[in-house]
Amino acid sequence: MSEFDLIRRHFTRATPSALLGVGDDAALLQVPTGEVMAVSSDMLVSGTHFFPDADPYLLGHKTLAVNLSDLAAMGATPRWATLALSLPNADDAWLDRFSAGFFALARQHHVDLVGGDTTRGPLNLCVTIMGTVPAYQALRRDGAQVADEIWVSGKLGDAALALAHLQGKVVLSGDEFATCATALHRPQPRVALGLALRDIAHSAIDISDGLLADLGHILAASHVGAVLDYAALPLSSVLLSYADFAQQCVLAGGDDYELCFTAPATRHTELLRIAQEIALPLSCIGKVVAGSGSVVHDAQGNILQLKSRGYDHF
Repeated sequence: MSEFDLIRRHFTRATPSALLGVGDDAALLQVPTGEVMAVSSDMLVSGTHFFPDADPYLLGHKTLAVNLSDLAAMGATPRWATLALSLPNADDAWLDRFSAGFFALARQHHVDLVGGDTTRGPLNLCVTIMGTVPAYQALRRDGAQVADEIWVSGKLGDAALALAHLQGKVVLSGDEFATCATALHRPQPRVALGLALRDIAHSAIDISDGLLADLGHILAASHVGAVLDYAALPLSSVLLSYADFAQQCVLAGGDDYELCFTAPATRHTELLRIAQEIALPLSCIGKVVAGSGSVVHDAQGNILQLKSRGYDHF
């Protein structure tokens, strides 16, 4: 199978939202009047972001999901994506499963694949995701204000616990691992939440490298600090039963792909209503304060001493 056969068979689909999609030197895209384009890229590398024997369907899902999560954090509507693949070989069965997982999520969020590249080499997967948002309504990291409440979506730490199991650091039961593995392998980008936050949140970010690390980016960009209440963090029943790992997983584990955002306390009730409307739990976990950095208090009000604040590739 040639490179072009591979592209035609596995990655060429109709692109109704694009003036021109896959098959030329570049795609042609039309941004709606009054909106601007939000663009982000994420790369997944075998052995770093996933195990070499990962299920290709789930890998296809996650490859797109982690990029959609970035658009969610900006309050953008997803529209187009490009996909660059470095493949050890042209494995037709693997590609069929990978593309099925990728396009299943793409259809769910009305994303058209409009281009990309393929080459032979170590397994690497890179998506560039494009979306649109009304001018001046994009959520950013630099808008947090003193006295804002700090919120997170969903539950935190399950993906990190599943990874710890796969790495032999903890042993989960079959049911426990199945629950946590869903968070690790099939993260759900919070696009609907991002759209709902456009006129509410002062700042937002997606949690990919750990809550404290990613919240830290908001704090640094906004020149503020934060105080968090550990007891308010949303932990699953599985994670709660592994107390030795819970703190590290929920604060610094990464791979959650939930949203962390800040908003005025006056919008608290409205945010709880939005949580019900989109069927996604939202938890208020602390407040923005003057200063810099973050501290986490335990149930007795003591400051937790933390070993790590998140993942860093280097």
